[in-house]
Amino acid sequence: MEKYQIKLIELIKAVIQQNGSDLHIAEGRKPIIRIDGDLAPVSSYDEFTKEEIKNILYTMLNKDFQGIFQETQNIDFSYSYDDGSRFRGNAFIQQGKIGIVMRLIPKKIKTLEELQLPPILESFTRKKQGFFLVVGPVGQGKSTTLASMVEIINQERSEHIITIENPVEYMYEQKRSIIDQREVGIDVDSFHSALIGTFRQDVDVILVGEMRDKNTISAAVTAAETGHLVFSTLHTNTASQTVDRIIDSFPANQQGQIRMQLASSLIGIFSQRLIPRISGGMIPACELLIRTNAVSNLIREKRTHEIDTIIETGSEYGMIDMNRTLIDLLRRGEITPEDASLNSFRPKALEKML
Repeated sequence: MEKYQIKLIELIKAVIQQNGSDLHIAEGRKPIIRIDGDLAPVSSYDEFTKEEIKNILYTMLNKDFQGIFQETQNIDFSYSYDDGSRFRGNAFIQQGKIGIVMRLIPKKIKTLEELQLPPILESFTRKKQGFFLVVGPVGQGKSTTLASMVEIINQERSEHIITIENPVEYMYEQKRSIIDQREVGIDVDSFHSALIGTFRQDVDVILVGEMRDKNTISAAVTAAETGHLVFSTLHTNTASQTVDRIIDSFPANQQGQIRMQLASSLIGIFSQRLIPRISGGMIPACELLIRTNAVSNLIREKRTHEIDTIIETGSEYGMIDMNRTLIDLLRRGEITPEDASLNSFRPKALEKML
């Protein structure tokens, strides 16, 4: 297996040296690295054979995970390189062939300022309880944003923080806080059971890597209601869509209860996009919903479609409208009009603002 380990390390070094974000390798294809949002084939490599791909994958998986992959033909995993770099990976079968995608997790947890994110996010880290969500499509920096927020707590307060992830991504150095990091599939069998366990673990802050089902959502909302500060992510676009997605994940006879719980426990929803920067690299654009009495009433009264208007007119409360963010980036010459339109939730309204 040593020669496959060497080949894997060569590819990892290429991702790091080229400042890439993702590595794609698959049977019958040259390796591909995503750099600043674009996919770039590594032309110096031959197409991978079935044997090469399988052996590269198995150098990263223990025996149990190899068995899971053989049984389910899909596996989430993490991989640590000798220099401290970490990757979040997924292996899968497509058309009978093995494919592997690995995302580089930076060694250093960047600050909100370094990530060019709004300073108001810091205020949510100072809450004692509540439910805060970072939302957006895959690959838009949600985990990085949450890691930055958790690190603020780690630096400022003496708290017990538990992260529940699949796989564990950022590794925290304990500073003022105690931090326990649990990996689903290794340390615990599910997000839901890990969340239930936190009620007996004297926890102050909980990071849930992803809310995948109604049981996890229910446990997370309950934790926020019972005195915990809970951070999590969803693959939704806007704040209003996020509220609807949470409620719609429950049967009709339970939706009234989750509405009431969400109305009282939600403290904010932050939606973000990473947009190609004209000068190179990526820059974030965002939307921020902050719970006010008006927002709570809209959630209770099934009027979530009005949340967009609340955000548009809520700058005095610190809310951030995506279109206004995009306009600001355009005026500063950071992004193109085409990318602004592509990333707008309401492109027609954006046109009128230009």
